Amino acid sequence: MACAVSIILKGLSDELALVDTDEGKLQGETMDLQHGSPFVKMPNIVSSKDYHVTANSNLVIITAGARQEKGETRLNLVQRNVSVFKLMISNITKYSPRCKLIIVSNPVDILTYVAWKLSDFPKNRVIGSGCNLDTARFRFLIGQRLGIHSESCHGWILGEHGDSSVAVWSGVNVAGVCLKNLNSDVGPNTDREEWKNVHKEVIASAYEIIKRKGYTSWAIGFSVADLTESILKNLRRVHPVSTIIKDLYGIKEEVFLSVPCILGENGITDIIKVNLTPEEEACLKKSAETLWEIQKVLKL
Repeated sequence: MACAVSIILKGLSDELALVDTDEGKLQGETMDLQHGSPFVKMPNIVSSKDYHVTANSNLVIITAGARQEKGETRLNLVQRNVSVFKLMISNITKYSPRCKLIIVSNPVDILTYVAWKLSDFPKNRVIGSGCNLDTARFRFLIGQRLGIHSESCHGWILGEHGDSSVAVWSGVNVAGVCLKNLNSDVGPNTDREEWKNVHKEVIASAYEIIKRKGYTSWAIGFSVADLTESILKNLRRVHPVSTIIKDLYGIKEEVFLSVPCILGENGITDIIKVNLTPEEEACLKKSAETLWEIQKVLKL
């Protein structure tokens, strides 16, 4: 619902279709949104338990799946969600065979791989929300430390959306001024100012929010609306989203990880190969290995 509300408030589409198995809650949420439609630029909001309501969608966003429990890692969710995806993907491809997919359900990188395999869509049309939110958290926390708005702080979180993510400290900058030029020790090991704690906080953020309120919602809603806008408006902006990165950075397996991608009307149009330090590249490979260990035993 956070994704739906964020998309509605941005006025990104002429119709929004919601699908859920809980029909009563679905009807209640739909009525609530419809009654607010005079205040927003969304002409039509529809819903159903049946996927026919989504027919001929341009973009389908999958948020459904088993919810992450307190203390549970995203990777533990995977097999529980595969069976859910089998049903969803078959219906989505039946009614909207030319759509783009954004996968939000966790563990997002592995489930993006699952969606790609089950849908048989070209890789540019299957996109994981990945590290788009992690990167936003990273920029926010850097901005807090420096007393600068996060929009003016630039840096990437790449790799897994989860515990093995990679902070690209070599590229962190404000107005083109690289943080490493001011403090050459910035990074995971010898930094006296302990900037490494920023990355630790990025990783811990979701767990902390789940501990306090039971689930994450608003930030991921904003993040997904951001991706949606780039695709539906063909903005060709760069986002760190999950895509297949086989043969990049020495990775040989069919894993999906976040790297900077250009998003437009056809989904992912290009991948930007960031220059990583040897240490950062090694961490990205480790992230790929972490996911492959889970992914290779999946029963699809």
